[in-house]
Amino acid sequence: MAAADPAGLEVRELAVRRGGRLVVAGVGFELRRGDALTLRGANGSGKSSLLRVLAGLLRPAHGEIRWDGRPVADDPAGHRARVHYVAHADAVKGGLTTEENLAFAAALGERRGELGAALDGMRLAPLADLPAQFLSAGQRRRLALARLLASPRPLWLLDEPGVGLDRASRARLEAVIAEHRHTGGLVVVATHGDVAVPDSARLELGD
Repeated sequence: MAAADPAGLEVRELAVRRGGRLVVAGVGFELRRGDALTLRGANGSGKSSLLRVLAGLLRPAHGEIRWDGRPVADDPAGHRARVHYVAHADAVKGGLTTEENLAFAAALGERRGELGAALDGMRLAPLADLPAQFLSAGQRRRLALARLLASPRPLWLLDEPGVGLDRASRARLEAVIAEHRHTGGLVVVATHGDVAVPDSARLELGD
């Protein structure tokens, strides 16, 4: 789970529109190696929209995002290659086995992690050969999160990652996040509080 070279994320006066409505305005923060930011707010406050903008999937209505001092708009493909974005949808391919899903995700990245370690990391090793269509909702969620380990990237953007996880799986996810930060990775997590991210900055949306 090694992070990339020293880098930082800077967000300046960011505004986000959804459906023609301004849902986020005036957002600014900086994250450096090992930092984390927790996004809080009611449903509809713009947490998911903000994460999609940070991932480069949506264009901001205003403001700028910089990585290591350079605007990500100058190299959007390069920015997407450094981001792991885990959304509400698990995006699991049912026709592939658990391990094949991870191998496919790893092949999309520039660097591949150890698939066995990724399976073990989210307690999926016993399900490695099982077609993903037979996984439970919680197992599918763990498979989506195991991609974080299968293809190392420095910036993790996690949208309610604890949904569908039992207590033991949430604890494992918290440990994975802590290890990523320990190796210099950055994390932005939208959560209602079911996933603990100690010593993280906090941004309340919808105030």
